[in-house]
Amino acid sequence: MEGLLSSIKDILGDTAKPTPIQALTLKNLFHRTTRDEQLGQYRISTTTNPGIWRQYLLASETGSGKSIAYLLPMLQYLKQTELDQEQKRNPKPPLPSHLLHPRGLVLAPTHELSRQLSKFAKSLLHNIKLRVLCTSQANAGSSTGRSGRKETARKLKEDLSALIYGTDGAITNADDGEFEIRPRKSRRSADIVVGTPMKALEMVRGWGWDKVEERNMPENSSQFGGRQFYAGKPEMGLSEVEYVVIDEADVLFDKDFREATRLLLSDISAARGHPLPPSTTTAPQHTNYPFHLILTSATIPWSLANHLDTHHPNLTRLVSPNLHRLPQTLRTEHVGWTGGNRDADVVKRIKRVWAEDALRGPDAHGRRQKSKILVFCNKSTRVDALSAYLKEHGVDNVALSGTSGERRHGSNHHLDGFLNSSRERIPAASPGSTQIVLSSGEKKRVEEPHVLITTSLLSRGLDFAPSVRHVFVVDSPRNMIDFLHRAGRSGRAGNQGKVVVFGKLRGRGSSVAKDVRRKVGALVM
Repeated sequence: MEGLLSSIKDILGDTAKPTPIQALTLKNLFHRTTRDEQLGQYRISTTTNPGIWRQYLLASETGSGKSIAYLLPMLQYLKQTELDQEQKRNPKPPLPSHLLHPRGLVLAPTHELSRQLSKFAKSLLHNIKLRVLCTSQANAGSSTGRSGRKETARKLKEDLSALIYGTDGAITNADDGEFEIRPRKSRRSADIVVGTPMKALEMVRGWGWDKVEERNMPENSSQFGGRQFYAGKPEMGLSEVEYVVIDEADVLFDKDFREATRLLLSDISAARGHPLPPSTTTAPQHTNYPFHLILTSATIPWSLANHLDTHHPNLTRLVSPNLHRLPQTLRTEHVGWTGGNRDADVVKRIKRVWAEDALRGPDAHGRRQKSKILVFCNKSTRVDALSAYLKEHGVDNVALSGTSGERRHGSNHHLDGFLNSSRERIPAASPGSTQIVLSSGEKKRVEEPHVLITTSLLSRGLDFAPSVRHVFVVDSPRNMIDFLHRAGRSGRAGNQGKVVVFGKLRGRGSSVAKDVRRKVGALVM
């Protein structure tokens, strides 16, 4: 489709070539049909015979362009089926107007990834005019209290009612991927909804659906004063869903997310008139969903492989040759603790990185580049402690974990300067700084933080900018799957990067670090 091709060229340039996983997708998920003599070109389509639904796994190393690999066929399919329906001039029966009725769903494990995927999808749609809604506009957790939850629900309701379009029927979006509300003219539903499985279930079943049954049990009556609880009103229907993408499938089918993910897929099947048979412990069901299903992952751990073998034996697996390998552009370095304060060792290594940057001198544009560093810890308490120590020693930083308050702001602004942009930006004269205006009217340039400290929360799917040239792994990785995802935040899409692994390399207790070093060495291409 010319509109999609034009958007891809705007983002990647005219000379970009598909990566191995993208080439596999082009070969298997797109089908060349008849030649349009009037236009003098082939019509490329992803449509298949009615009632034939396909399942794919796209597995490729980090930074290999899997988002493009699955978004292009999805967007092409949705637009083509929309055009085909318009040509038939056979309108479908009206749907409940108070609900969203998406035709595509993209599921991701975190709000941050959901927002980034939504923003990238929108950048591909300027020409073909499909509509995308990201449900992760507010991250308030259960600790926010009743008033906080009401405020979150109110805000999302306002955002849903603000799916208002101009005369061309297109959403206008601000650069950060949030909605720009236009004057009320005409109302249309979103074509694609992006979010976490739990948020999607909440929109389908109503807020609090997962607590109602438990709270209404007779044995809990005294605890809640005999009150009856009811779920909120649903905000989304699933009967029109024809395409589902599960990003980071190894996470969404692990023990923490599996129940919600499978429940949502089951709800979609039921809404489309094909309820799934109840599962049994003795005879696992082969699941055939009434919609196209794409799973993506940078790794295929045993748990995911076993799930696919059991429930999706006919799924087509498209796997790149470098799966479970570090990118060739990513170097590894092992640094031993000195035996003293480990936080001091981290500060020392950060300052060494910046000293090496200074020695390289200015780049071709006359600017001095200062590397941005992503630091991974295993626990949120470790994130907070290391962040405080770095600030005390002159290293400004951003600390982000699952409990951080910044995640409730409903946007990815707390990651500004670290995440990649889908559009090229012209660098400022002083990269890595922000100009502020003081009360006196004086302009002052303040340097932005160049260090981001986090847990595995940000190790999945997020596309970090090329300026993030170093990844520090300061706690022993739980396993090599976890390490691959953390290390893969740098050295992406052919850019240079380095992962620095800290550990005790000598003396008593060094066996763990030596084992990590051996396993990391096996991942290097």
